[in-house]
Amino acid sequence: MGRPAFVNCVDIEGRKHKVPTSDLRWRPSAYGIVIRDGQLLTAKHYKKHNLPGGGIDFGEMPEAAVVREVKEETGIDVKNPRLVSVASQFFKTPYPDKGASFFQTILLYFVCDYAGGEFSMDGFDVYEKIYAEMPEWYPLSEIDSLDYTGSHDWRPIIKDVSHV
Repeated sequence: MGRPAFVNCVDIEGRKHKVPTSDLRWRPSAYGIVIRDGQLLTAKHYKKHNLPGGGIDFGEMPEAAVVREVKEETGIDVKNPRLVSVASQFFKTPYPDKGASFFQTILLYFVCDYAGGEFSMDGFDVYEKIYAEMPEWYPLSEIDSLDYTGSHDWRPIIKDVSHV
């Protein structure tokens, strides 16, 4: 099976963009699922909820990346990341990363143990300062009505790991 000439990249509004594969950049990513007292730790992006996480740096192990990303996006410390799901997606970011807007990603979802910390926006990068807000704990009992953002609907993963 050969590589397609074009793929559909999804943006944060769910719109599809037909993109030549030559325009894609590779971006493996790691996302943290942190559940405490019946609530899910969420990052707030574009007035909606997302799992804290993001790109894995070259030379960085995925488990280290998820611990770092959760801390940067929420201020919360986590430990003991355990891989629970993997997805793949083509997406369009609203803010170009070094000139690139279209990405192919492997999304690694880790359940992590809460280790402490306070909500903070100190770890936000230049783009997160534009679109991100203070993180929140979101009730698992309301996961079906959660207004999420991201190129992949991760709510079924939360249901699986939390048994909601």
